[in-house]
Amino acid sequence: MKSTGIVRKVDELGRIVLPIELRRTMNIDVKDALEIYVDGDQIVLKKYEPSCIFCGNAKDIIHYKGKNVCSACAHELGLL
Repeated sequence: MKSTGIVRKVDELGRIVLPIELRRTMNIDVKDALEIYVDGDQIVLKKYEPSCIFCGNAKDIIHYKGKNVCSACAHELGLL
């Protein structure tokens, strides 16, 4: 993992501020969802990308009855 050298404090509500430079670099906009992972003693933030519940593909996602399904799986299931 690459260090940015940026240090931020956690406020009373447990929040941190992601610097604008990082948000621009990682294409994170206001109200974008971030996934939170734990890897040993590290917390990892990743921009949330909805993926297909069947194959995990994150491209050409459609929402079918509250679930994310890619177009290939939707065709295979006869949904399209």
